[in-house]
Amino acid sequence: MTKKRFGTAVRHDQIAEAALDIVRSDGTRGLNVAEVAKRVGLVPSAVYRHFKNKSEIVDAVLALIQKRLNHNYECVIQRDLEPLEKLNLLLTEHVALICSNNAIPRMIFSEEVIGGMPEKQQQLYGIIRDVIRNVSSVVVDGQKKGSIRKDIPAENIAVSFLGMIQPAAIIWSLSDGEFDLAQHSKNAWTLFLHAIQCSP
Repeated sequence: MTKKRFGTAVRHDQIAEAALDIVRSDGTRGLNVAEVAKRVGLVPSAVYRHFKNKSEIVDAVLALIQKRLNHNYECVIQRDLEPLEKLNLLLTEHVALICSNNAIPRMIFSEEVIGGMPEKQQQLYGIIRDVIRNVSSVVVDGQKKGSIRKDIPAENIAVSFLGMIQPAAIIWSLSDGEFDLAQHSKNAWTLFLHAIQCSP
């Protein structure tokens, strides 16, 4: 039987997915080319045809995380909902993404990403900047429609939105899932909503 061959883009995504799966089960220390190759069903030399080294695989994993976050935003923004409802749904989707994959906080806060590697830090900053920009666009829409306070800059509200997720995600990851991230996000949303919505 002839072995099925995949295009470069498909194989690239498969390798990134396998790397993310390794981080999920074994942490970033378990991430290496040999293990990635094993999970994809390749020999290590085949992985090197797509990525020069582990660092480039980490880049691909970060790009995959960014793609998924942006996909959440695109799905939410197309819904026929009011801006505050969109923000609430976006929070729910982001939290669900993290809860379904503990590799995301493990990767984002790993030594490979924040441990003195400027290019990785810039890539992570780009991911965060995308989230802030996307959330800000929803906030601006709410401000125009009169449901969200105009006296607070949209970007500040967007950063506060992130504050409901990132610190809690770290606690969730450190507790190995014992901390209830989903329930926390529901409670945090109530506080956040009281802070940003216009008075009736």
